[in-house]
Amino acid sequence: MASDPKVHIFEEVANHNKTKDCWLIISGKVYDVTPFMDDHPGGDEVLLSATGKDATNDFEDVGHSDSAREMMEKYYIGEIDPKTVPAKRTYIPPQQTPYNPDKTPEFVIKILQFLVPLLILGLAVAVRHYTKKE
Repeated sequence: MASDPKVHIFEEVANHNKTKDCWLIISGKVYDVTPFMDDHPGGDEVLLSATGKDATNDFEDVGHSDSAREMMEKYYIGEIDPKTVPAKRTYIPPQQTPYNPDKTPEFVIKILQFLVPLLILGLAVAVRHYTKKE
């Protein structure tokens, strides 16, 4: 590693997010993993999904071997300026219509869809029965 590593800003690193140009941020260090894309055991999609953010948790969750950690040294290109890394985004669920436990209108419609045809059938039978000549 260089004695005076280059300091990169987050926006610069985030722009390197393609298969032919891929940089990652892991533990405050910046790695150009472009040459490793074809050789990564998890495939290039795994590396691409870790771009544009601090990939430390992604890297640690997998449980990489000591040899994988040693291999990272040859891809090291500098440090990340921590002031430029955005705060971790929290998940905000999409707005949904509130749950309505009172489904009275829907229930009434279903009952009417069942009862109206029965009522018509009953009227038809009654009319037929009372108008029938004996």
